[in-house]
Amino acid sequence: MTTWNLTGTKHHVLICNGSSCMRKGGEEATQEIRNEIAGLELESLIHTTRTRCNGRCKDAPVVIVYPEGTWYKEVTQGVGQQIVRQHLAGGCSLKDHLIYQYDQEGFFPPDQTDSIEGITKEVKRSK
Repeated sequence: MTTWNLTGTKHHVLICNGSSCMRKGGEEATQEIRNEIAGLELESLIHTTRTRCNGRCKDAPVVIVYPEGTWYKEVTQGVGQQIVRQHLAGGCSLKDHLIYQYDQEGFFPPDQTDSIEGITKEVKRSK
């Protein structure tokens, strides 16, 4: 297995490769994102990781960009290319594919979204 030295890395891109995402083009999106990063010679600045389920199957395929904490939905090959060029290289998120963004208060959805809200996690109470 490879052990990467991530010193100098600016972005970590988590690409869901869970079963729902893979059925909806997750492999193609993964390859396009990685190819675009390589084509723009950004490998030293952007690290990608395939993940399992990220819990947003209805929005598949899902891609998450850190450290910003930006979640993207319905990532096709074309959207993957835009994420690399517009967000990672250009610093501007893709509004049409946002699920969540992060600020000091936590994650929040965009003002206008057609994504489902999802199930709220329950707070476990001590006995």
